[in-house]
Amino acid sequence: MNEKAIMAVILLNAAVIYLQVSGYENLVLTILDFACTAIFIIEMAVKHKEYGFRGYWKDGWNRMDGALVLLSIPSLLNVFVPTIASNLSVLLILRVLRVLRFFRVMHFFPNFSKVVRSFKTAMRESYGVLLSFCVIIVIFGLLNCSMFQEADPEHFSTPLRSIYSVFQICTIEGWYDIPNSIADYYGNSVVIPHLVRIYFTLLLIMGGIIGMSFLNSIFVDAMVADNNDDVKKQIETLQESIDELKQMLRDKQSSK
Repeated sequence: MNEKAIMAVILLNAAVIYLQVSGYENLVLTILDFACTAIFIIEMAVKHKEYGFRGYWKDGWNRMDGALVLLSIPSLLNVFVPTIASNLSVLLILRVLRVLRFFRVMHFFPNFSKVVRSFKTAMRESYGVLLSFCVIIVIFGLLNCSMFQEADPEHFSTPLRSIYSVFQICTIEGWYDIPNSIADYYGNSVVIPHLVRIYFTLLLIMGGIIGMSFLNSIFVDAMVADNNDDVKKQIETLQESIDELKQMLRDKQSSK
C-alpha cells in the first residue's frame, strides 16, 4: 500500500486501458484490469481503516482517489455480466470510467500540489478579466449572428454557433475562412466585402492578439505570484540581517 507500489499499479492499469481502448481484448487484459481495480478498492478500504471515514475524505487527494475508485467500480460489471457489453452506450461509459483512473497519477508528480495552489490563486486573481473577456465574446457573437446569419449560416446561424465562431477567431484558428466566405456572399458589392474583412481583422487584433495576450499575461503573473512572494520574504529577511549588522557596527564604533 505504499506510494511506489500504487504508482506501479496505476501505470500498469494505464497500459492495460491503452491496449483495451486500442481494440485489444483478451482474458489476460481483463484479469489485469480487474486486479488493478481490486487493488484500488483494497487500498481505499485500508485507508478508511487507518484514517477513519472522516479522516480519509477530509484529505483532498483522498477525495479524488476515492471518487475515481467509486466511479471505476461499475466497470467490474462487465466481468460478472458479460452481456452488458452488448449495450454500446453502457460500454462507452464503462470505458470512460476506466480511463478516469489514470488521473490518480497526478498527485505523484513532484510539486504538483504547489502547481494546483498556484492555479487556484491565478483563477482568483484573474477571474474578473476572464469573465469580462467571455462577456465580450458573447456580445460580438450575438452581434455577428444578427449581421451575418444569412451570409454565413455555417458559422452564424444560431447565437451559440456564432459565439463559438467568435471564440475561434480570438484563438486565431482559421479566422480568415469566415470573412472570406461572407465576402463571397456579398461578391456583387464593391464596398461590403472590404468592410467585412476590415471588421474581422480588427476583431482578430483586439480579441485574438491583444485580448488573449492580455489575459494570458495576467494569468501567468498570478501563477508565479507565490514564487515572487517567497523571493520578497527572502529579500526582507536579508535586509533585516544587513540592518542588524550595520547597527552592531555602529554600536561597536560608538563604544570606542
